[in-house]
Amino acid sequence: MSQPHSSEDWRSDNATCRANELRPQGTSGDALVQRRSRRIQDLTARARIRGAALKHFAEAGYERTTIRGIAETAAVSPGLLRYRCGSKNALRQACDEYVLDMLHRVNAQILEDPSSSASTEEVSRRFGRYIARSLADGSPTLGAIFDEMMTMTVQWLARADERRSDPPTIDRRIRAALVTAMAVGIPLLHDHVSRALGADMFEPEGDRLVALALLDIYSHNLLDERAATAATSGFDSDDAEHYGEATSTEV
Repeated sequence: MSQPHSSEDWRSDNATCRANELRPQGTSGDALVQRRSRRIQDLTARARIRGAALKHFAEAGYERTTIRGIAETAAVSPGLLRYRCGSKNALRQACDEYVLDMLHRVNAQILEDPSSSASTEEVSRRFGRYIARSLADGSPTLGAIFDEMMTMTVQWLARADERRSDPPTIDRRIRAALVTAMAVGIPLLHDHVSRALGADMFEPEGDRLVALALLDIYSHNLLDERAATAATSGFDSDDAEHYGEATSTEV
């Protein structure tokens, strides 16, 4: 009797779907066509299931999402869905891994060609709401998504640091963690951001406004070096100790 697919099967299928390559071995003629056709149908069903799961997890959250609801959206039976993914938790894990891989691929593409921003916008539209909901739900694999995003940011900061006139005073990973937290906070506050934009930030027009605003922010300094130096001096050790003594005296 066939066994339900494990998360390892899903990882393999994710990779196969992304690569979009089918390489059957040792088969020819009609058998090759039939095998290829079955494989394509299988991968198409898996892609529909994953797409439906991403949609339901993003819109309803993990707890309120049901296997039956995902199956209905994916146009498959609940039994087939359970056979494909094993459980709702395994399906969420597969979705997390897919999002992680897509983030990694897009980042590599942008590092190679900064002008290919369309890919970033597409990923933002597809996965922004999913990541935000995962944050709100406290997904157990959220840490891996955050770490992947932080690793990407470290790579960007490494390039930016090379162009700096002054050496950084704060560790790059600390700066990357804060930049990532701010970036993740945008979709988490999507209702308020959308209200300010006058458009749903997960729709094309809202996404365009967010992208243009971020590009403008990151391409212009919010503080000049003199203002930043003056602000930094307030965090010198002597001043910090003095503030602590004053606070304790007031208490």
